Amino acid sequence: MDIKVTKLDGKAAGKVAVSEEVFGLEPRADLLQRMVRYQLAKRQTGNHKTKQRGEIARTGAKFGKQKGGGRARHGSRRVGSFVGGGKAHGPRVRSHAHDLPKRVRALALRHALSSKVKAENLIVVESFADVEAKTKVVAGVLGERGLTNALFIDGASVNDNFAKAARNLPNVDVLPVQGINVYDILRRNTLVLSKDAVDALEARFK
Repeated sequence: MDIKVTKLDGKAAGKVAVSEEVFGLEPRADLLQRMVRYQLAKRQTGNHKTKQRGEIARTGAKFGKQKGGGRARHGSRRVGSFVGGGKAHGPRVRSHAHDLPKRVRALALRHALSSKVKAENLIVVESFADVEAKTKVVAGVLGERGLTNALFIDGASVNDNFAKAARNLPNVDVLPVQGINVYDILRRNTLVLSKDAVDALEARFK
């Protein structure tokens, strides 16, 4: 299949042939959901924690008589029923990450790319160096094309001038092709790939 190539300002710059196995799949929501869940779980810090009764600095001696007090029977003051006591079954420091096969992760990325093609939200540009490296200029160019919520993927290295000019723009992300991922693709309305990024993705999944 062929995808039109434009310059960053919207002028035509030819076409590029892409593989149906990478950009022409029928998107599967279940794969995308599994991959997004995998990414979000992996990046959780998991450092939330409460003290259990064994970690409370308080006496464990029985503080009242078993009978005759007129109140409920109690032993240690470190239990969770008292103010300042330990939390029963509270959160512990742990990793939230879970396994997902490498083949499933690769397939999910291909389905994410295909979903943008199917929704007509994929743009291929010749280069990101076609515009002056100033935030005001880049914002104007992107605004004219309606790219106010977009993910830009460059080749092995990001064009420094474009990255610096775009980093202050809200809802605009710029990544090298090595950093492309399902979550960032789906969280932005439009995916913009450079020709170098397309070539790298084709070689990656060949």
